[in-house]
Amino acid sequence: MSQSWNDLARELGISTLSPDARPELFLLITIAIATVFLWQIPGGKILIYPFTILATWFHEMGHGLMGIILGGDFERLEIEKNGNGLARCSGNFFLGRVGNALFYASGSMFPPIVGGGLIIASRNLQISHNLLVVLGLFLIFSAIVWVRTSFGILVIPLLGFFILVIALKTPLDVQKFAVQFIGVQACISTFKNFGYLFTYQIPGGFSDTARIAENLFLPHWFWGIIMTIASLEILLQSLRIAYFI
Repeated sequence: MSQSWNDLARELGISTLSPDARPELFLLITIAIATVFLWQIPGGKILIYPFTILATWFHEMGHGLMGIILGGDFERLEIEKNGNGLARCSGNFFLGRVGNALFYASGSMFPPIVGGGLIIASRNLQISHNLLVVLGLFLIFSAIVWVRTSFGILVIPLLGFFILVIALKTPLDVQKFAVQFIGVQACISTFKNFGYLFTYQIPGGFSDTARIAENLFLPHWFWGIIMTIASLEILLQSLRIAYFI
């Protein structure tokens, strides 16, 4: 069986998974599945509270940074104790209705793209170290520049300092795994409120997928399916590249 896999791997142009890497990959996948599962059950978000806040930060920063890219003004980032968040942007976005759709899609899709990049880049130990430093500093920077809730101003820098401690005080192998872990968390942040992707109206307004449907075409649930598949594909392909190529 092992020989058959090796033959198939050579035909596909990929390498086999080394025994030393198997526990890491298994742990990453297990944590990802457990995190998504806990987010969907009552009280689950509290059990993995730091992951919940990090997922919210990823989601709202996706909106905010896309707003800047599209020519808007990223005014403030709100992160609440219950894990909810909001990115407030003003101004007219480039590309009209397409730009509006990109802005609303970015909360769910920007984090997986960044997360996939982190996972792939983790193949290099020095790059992993540099990425942790940059991410830690950027969390602190975002709290200073954009976060405008007392809870967010307290918690987001703490997350940033924690990541900096990992970058400066742990072995490179640990830093590599930390980058992969954060990358996986970014990829699955799409599923923190999985039902949200398939909900049209929410308390106080409309969901991101509803806004995408309004600005483009096809129903909101179609865009929910597309973003679900895309997030999973980015996660799986980035892990494949990091561990098998």
